[in-house]
Amino acid sequence: MIDEIRLDGPRRDPASGMPAEQAVVFLHGYGSDGNELISLAPYFADSLPNAAFFSPNAPEPGETGLGRQWFTLQGYDPDLMRRDPARMADAFSIMYEGAKIAADSLNVYLDDILTDLDLPSSKLALIGFSQGTMMAIHIALRRKKALGAVVGYSGALLGGEHIAREAIAPPPLLLVHGSSDEVVPVNALAHMRETLDAANIEYAAHVIPNHGHGIEQIGATLGRSFLEEKLTKENQ
Repeated sequence: MIDEIRLDGPRRDPASGMPAEQAVVFLHGYGSDGNELISLAPYFADSLPNAAFFSPNAPEPGETGLGRQWFTLQGYDPDLMRRDPARMADAFSIMYEGAKIAADSLNVYLDDILTDLDLPSSKLALIGFSQGTMMAIHIALRRKKALGAVVGYSGALLGGEHIAREAIAPPPLLLVHGSSDEVVPVNALAHMRETLDAANIEYAAHVIPNHGHGIEQIGATLGRSFLEEKLTKENQ
């Protein structure tokens, strides 16, 4: 059972050598694992020297034989979504059911980090890429206490029709997407914006011109500045 799995993966202690004052959790994409995104920790640590960084492996083995996955992508067709954006909501609703299952083990993982580091939820941030962004947004909107921030790269919002009812304590959201994304079409960002606007959930969004499916320098800089602002507020 997915909810019995204990997630694990690489971590990095604060660059300052001091006790952690913040925690940042990377959520990798489909067919990858925690080792890929933890490589970004030193870059984000330049602005957050007292943050501990974590990058769990998703709970399921990749169905393509590569890496790990948070849930299946069987039936996912980015070309169809580019041709007919109206079909996007239906596809993401199916994936939403998989995210609900994976959310159990991920919530346990996040709760363990907060307990181990003795930190409030407001000092924990998520950075997601692709399918990891889908999980980050799904989790963050539904936790009882708001997280400090979520940065989502090249992702999408799953089960948007449930957001108004299920969103409890939305955190600050930064959404970054490449205009030429070949895996998760930029239409997905438009869908997210429309859904979040309808639910009165605040966010910031940036489209990076001529960029595909990945995290490039402009997006990384935006994300680092966003986390520094949200996680180092004196009143949190």
